[in-house]
Amino acid sequence: MDRTIFHCDLNSFYASVELLSHPELRHLPVAVCGDPASRHGIILAKNEPAKSFQVKTAETIWQAKRKCPNLVLLPAHHGIYRDFSRKINALYQEYTDLVEPFGIDESWLDITGTLHLFGGDAKTMADQLRREIRSRFGLTISVGVSFNKVFAKLGSDYKKPDATTVITRENFHEIVWPLPVTDLLYVGRAAAQTFQKFNIRTIGDLAAFDRQQLFSLLGKSGVQLHDFASGGDRSPVAPAGQYTPPKSVGNGYTFPKNLQGRDEIKAGIAQLSDQVAARLRKHGMKCQGISLAIRDPDFRDISRQTRLDPPTDLARELTQAAVSLADTVWNMSNPVRAMTVTAIYLIPADEAGAQLDLFSAGQDEKRQRLERLEGTLDIIRSKYGPGAIAPASSSRAPHQERHASPPGGSSF
Repeated sequence: MDRTIFHCDLNSFYASVELLSHPELRHLPVAVCGDPASRHGIILAKNEPAKSFQVKTAETIWQAKRKCPNLVLLPAHHGIYRDFSRKINALYQEYTDLVEPFGIDESWLDITGTLHLFGGDAKTMADQLRREIRSRFGLTISVGVSFNKVFAKLGSDYKKPDATTVITRENFHEIVWPLPVTDLLYVGRAAAQTFQKFNIRTIGDLAAFDRQQLFSLLGKSGVQLHDFASGGDRSPVAPAGQYTPPKSVGNGYTFPKNLQGRDEIKAGIAQLSDQVAARLRKHGMKCQGISLAIRDPDFRDISRQTRLDPPTDLARELTQAAVSLADTVWNMSNPVRAMTVTAIYLIPADEAGAQLDLFSAGQDEKRQRLERLEGTLDIIRSKYGPGAIAPASSSRAPHQERHASPPGGSSF
């Protein structure tokens, strides 16, 4: 028996929440952004009129204003957004106890077991949910309805705003397969570049591609993406309130002043790595790989990743690996505008401990000292604030400001 999965996506969430307090601006192009006076000010969300000017999330304010000179800029209020998110997910739980948030403005609902309580028709139930969100909160959602999570998400993206799209086993070839392959969940930049080399441009192209060759090109993730494209996703919707460990942990910064020279670049990497390591420990995870992305003042990006052995949650080891990547791919005399360090291939810390016991017994004592030291830093920060103490290696970096990054990862 097929499941019935909803993916509910709040439309232009930040902007829509802000416009509840500014209804007079609804007809104007509006964007929520970071500090316009700072170089790290970027567009966090925009309303439908702003979208008509091709204003995009994550672009800089000056880029957006160049497209739309009359763009109205509003500051972000993240506490308010979190409060709305909690209340809306509580509403979802009135329909099913299987509610899995995917970021602050998206959630999956498995309504297989409760559909009969709401009339038995999934589209009718989705439309009812949309009306209730509008009535209670003054916000709109788009809902994708399908037999798995991946296609449900594609459905919520298919038609916006305030729409329901049903993707079934009978119609997914017509709806899903013509879509760009980059629309598929978890097709990142590296996979997209690989697909382009093999003329895989649509989700249908990916479904038709040889599965074994995808394994050779991308490993297990290639096979998983092939299953996604073919309708084979069987991942469950987690019960409401169940902790879901992150798939990656990253921090990205745009620097108020370009970093110049190896010392400043290394110091910037050290500060990013320290924060990533602290978040790994908070989640009880270690990483088996690290990714470094660098942006120059002309907005050209380069990104590389490498495997780590053994797995780690130590800032020192993340810094060493990221600096090594930078030495390999970047001319250290060139200025750096922004960087992102991301811990990838995460595993629970206790599993990593078992690997260390087997393969690096001679390093145990030194590693335990480092782990105690960084654990002490976590305690100090939790008591006195995140800026109370920092690695000595980051002391040469100019003042940094964090910019927005998506859950589980980061972006410029």
